[in-house]
Amino acid sequence: MYLRDRLFRRPVALAGPHPGWPLWTPAVDVPAGRVRLRPLTPADGPLWSAYRVVDEHVLRPVEPTVDGSWAEAHSHRAWRATVGSLRRMALAGVALPAAIDLDGRFIGQLTLGNVQHGAVGSCWIGYWVHSAAWNGGVATAAVALGVDHAFRDVGLHRVEATVMESNAASRRVLATCGFREEGRLERNLHIDGRWTDHLLVGVTAEELPEGAVGRLHRAGRVRATGEAGDAAWHRRRPGGET
Repeated sequence: MYLRDRLFRRPVALAGPHPGWPLWTPAVDVPAGRVRLRPLTPADGPLWSAYRVVDEHVLRPVEPTVDGSWAEAHSHRAWRATVGSLRRMALAGVALPAAIDLDGRFIGQLTLGNVQHGAVGSCWIGYWVHSAAWNGGVATAAVALGVDHAFRDVGLHRVEATVMESNAASRRVLATCGFREEGRLERNLHIDGRWTDHLLVGVTAEELPEGAVGRLHRAGRVRATGEAGDAAWHRRRPGGET
């Protein structure tokens, strides 16, 4: 069963199709609904543009500086360029882009980037979720699905992330999924017009013997698709969790 079975592979060298891409995951249930990761499609463009423009006030302070205006950076033309770039990186074996899907609808984006096989066996994880879906466990479930995909399907050993110290919600998401703080990176990313410090967090396969999703399942934060539940659980909104 997905929540229990873990397959840890030896480091592999990339040969032929990118392991784990296109990125599809099983679905899990959280209070907000049913969450899974799936490939990005051109049809996601209108919602991608609309959500990111609406959420400029929360995304811009924590994301890399964009060229031009925020609206220009999130136009339909920009979406086509983004999808094309991510697809090229996936075909080159250096990234695994995915849509975060909530009840069959695009609600955000997750990327496994700087994928390195062999002796390194690592990648970074980045994500965002539309504010309308906050506080229902969506981001936490998506990150857990992404981590398990990196370990199980891509054959990696370590996943890391960088997060601003002031971004309390994202820090909680990562900690809930098993990431631990490893240090501070000074002025390492250009965020909203200035060089900004970030905390480096990471997790390795050995630290999640039951998987990240299994960790959430044991804590009662997710349920397997079809698992018996009740309406009260689906109405629950974990405080401060996205």
